Amino acid sequence: MSKALFTLTEAAADQVKLLLSRRDTPALGIRIGVRQRGCSGNAYTLEFIDTPHEFDEVVTSHGVTLYIDPKAVLFVIGTEMDFVDEKIQSGFTFRNPNVKGECGCKESFYV
Repeated sequence: MSKALFTLTEAAADQVKLLLSRRDTPALGIRIGVRQRGCSGNAYTLEFIDTPHEFDEVVTSHGVTLYIDPKAVLFVIGTEMDFVDEKIQSGFTFRNPNVKGECGCKESFYV
């Protein structure tokens, strides 16, 4: 059995749906990417997508369509995105089995 490329929890899907519904112009979904930045080297990026890129990987989870940047695929195989809402902070979190370490603030990671 192969590992899923990328999944969302129900909480993350609900939050993405909420964000999409609040956007002034309709969007197809969210693009997930990885960029070099932060103290550990890599950070996740999320952006609304109006037009898919030719080589994006398309994933649907809990009714949400995600477009995975082809440059990020090897970094995110098997990742689950969640949304946490706590007293002090709320936001998306990533459970990525490829991560070997991350910075103390958990804003960046390395594989």
